[in-house]
Amino acid sequence: MTTFQVPQRMNFSSVAPKVYKAVLALDSAAREGLDPVLLELVQIRASQLNRCAYCIDYHTSDARKAGETEERIYQLSAWEESSLYTEKERAALALTEAITLLPQGVPDQVYGEAARHFDEKELAQLIALVFTVNVWNRMNVTTRKTPGTE
Repeated sequence: MTTFQVPQRMNFSSVAPKVYKAVLALDSAAREGLDPVLLELVQIRASQLNRCAYCIDYHTSDARKAGETEERIYQLSAWEESSLYTEKERAALALTEAITLLPQGVPDQVYGEAARHFDEKELAQLIALVFTVNVWNRMNVTTRKTPGTE
């Protein structure tokens, strides 16, 4: 089997270190108070939607380290049809999809279901996590950051 090497366009962290460090700080702040497994599921799902191979690789590895099972990682792209996710996780994943696919809007029902499972502070952190992973996805897809690179 021959693999195709997608050339990286730029090393963003070297070219724009102040921006990169600001996104790192945002990422750190967004994670506060969220369950480590839930936050990795959210980040994997947003990365799947944005087709960010680097972030999918990175967050599936982190999910495993946080104790996530292979079966739940594999079924994440079809979470709506899977019975492996809690109501709270399903609410977080629905909100993740709505925020990531923003041109379609964030329906009141999706937001309301998330608000039912997360207190206001936790919901704000979840929203911040979703827009932060979308920043990472856009940065890495645009610059073609490839899995296995730092």
